Amino acid sequence: MSAAPKGHNQFGNLPVWDLDDLYPGRDSRQFKAALEEARERAAKFEADYKGRLAELTRAGRLIEAIRDSEALGDLTGRIGSFAFLQYAQKATDPDRAKFMGDTNEALTALSTRVLFFELELNRIADEELEAALAADPELGRYRTWFADLRKARPYQLDDKLEELFHDKSVTAFSAWNRLFDETLSSLEFEVDGEKLNLEATLHLLSEKDEARREAAFHALSRTLKANERLFTHITNVLAKDKEIADRWRGFEDIADSRHMANSVEREVVDALQSAVEAAYPRLSHRYYKMKAKWFGKDKLNAWDRNAPLPTSDERIWDWDSAVSTVLEAYGKFSPELAEVAKPFFNSGWIDAPTGNGKLSGAFAHPTVPSAHPYLMLNYMGRTRDIMTLAHELGHGVHQRLAAAQGPILANTPLTLAETASVFGEMLTFRALLEKTTEPAQRFALLASKVEDMLNTVVRQIAFYSFERRVHTARRQGELRSEEINAIWLEIQAESLGEGITANDGYEVFWAYVPHFIHSPFYVYAYAFGDCLVNSLYAQYEKASEGFAERYFELLKAGGSKHHTELLAPFGLNAKDPQFWSLGLSMIERLIDELETTSP
Repeated sequence: MSAAPKGHNQFGNLPVWDLDDLYPGRDSRQFKAALEEARERAAKFEADYKGRLAELTRAGRLIEAIRDSEALGDLTGRIGSFAFLQYAQKATDPDRAKFMGDTNEALTALSTRVLFFELELNRIADEELEAALAADPELGRYRTWFADLRKARPYQLDDKLEELFHDKSVTAFSAWNRLFDETLSSLEFEVDGEKLNLEATLHLLSEKDEARREAAFHALSRTLKANERLFTHITNVLAKDKEIADRWRGFEDIADSRHMANSVEREVVDALQSAVEAAYPRLSHRYYKMKAKWFGKDKLNAWDRNAPLPTSDERIWDWDSAVSTVLEAYGKFSPELAEVAKPFFNSGWIDAPTGNGKLSGAFAHPTVPSAHPYLMLNYMGRTRDIMTLAHELGHGVHQRLAAAQGPILANTPLTLAETASVFGEMLTFRALLEKTTEPAQRFALLASKVEDMLNTVVRQIAFYSFERRVHTARRQGELRSEEINAIWLEIQAESLGEGITANDGYEVFWAYVPHFIHSPFYVYAYAFGDCLVNSLYAQYEKASEGFAERYFELLKAGGSKHHTELLAPFGLNAKDPQFWSLGLSMIERLIDELETTSP
């Protein structure tokens, strides 16, 4: 395990990434050779298959093109992953940024040569494709992928226009994404005379000391306000860019392209949104009023929303304790789950320290099936950081288990991609709760879990509603900062209720949320995952025998099956309106428990 940089020793030795499993370095002979090989393979793929896919289908040889496509995808995916991951460690480094930019341009150029592949597949007659799928079991494995591909057919443009959209992505949304990341990574927030990065400042919002929370809140507000014009411009440009793409392709609803990418029906997401919004009064409104009373206030300030209770366990967990806590929780559910997770901790697969210039937040990058995932954290030693580790480790385990499906089918739709991560959180929370016997600390831990659930379900659906209103309003013309701020405050009031005050400065807090920039309308996947896991966990509590085996099959399937097929063995169906009520009822029961044992 790599030692932590100096300054993080209070947590023990924090691991950092070893990217040598991908390539030894930016200027390495291996990286340059891989990029050249990718160019050659792309040219050969175009020469071998362009204009011939229908003929190969009729001859029973389409699987050859699929195999070659996956081999090329694995190679380019490895190259792109390396470029991004070295950038994520220090996004403010101009050399790393240039390397990623140059690499992405090279990958875009070579991938233009293979853009024909999916377009041409969609021009194959349905009956010919069906005959080929039925005749060849290996090709038949890709039936779900072909079905998803077919859904994009009505929105497909002619080949030259698709090439133009593809080539322009480097100077369109990709460029604005990079500007956002580099701006956010370079911002400084002055708290009590100390200059902090975004991650460290956000961390202070969950401090026990209210004065520190308030100081962090105002620091965030000041710096975001100073950069508000830029964030507004980026939001306007990207919303317009999406509107142009949607209009040319003929998408009816502003979120339909995301639903299609997620392999989920619009009515399923609409039902989720409606169920959560209807539950606001029973969940967030009720909880935050209770929390205000616990703090002896009529209303909570915005900086109190994630404040720990006075009785909460605010010890600083060193890294080894965090690791053992999560692995023990995983192992108690299934020893096999812990075994799949263990390599992350001794192989350079995790980057845990915070650092200036490092991207904020946390993620699990799947890279490619021939390699392994990499987890990024900004570890600060709180119980919430342990839950973040459990979450991202769940993603990593899911990605490892699904890798056997190959480059195409290993990709899990976002709706189910949050299953293992949220389930890992739940296992870890239950393990921590079981060990907490002191009533006041147990109460605080329950409250913390409720807040995590509200942040995952209520807050993410509120984010989704915010995006819908912003993108809808943008279609009428550019939005001023004041207009975006007003939409933000309106949505926050609806979702949080009267228990929380939107203090001056809170209106610009939309500006630092990266999902709005990188993945429009992605956020509902978190709520989907949380409600799904609540329902899954309820099934596990009722009948644990055989559950772990069925759960592993779900994870190993990756994107090879539709969510209805994957959930059927658990007796769950996301199209059933009661499905969402079942998931939300678990949060409500926890709030009931808090209310009856209120301090």
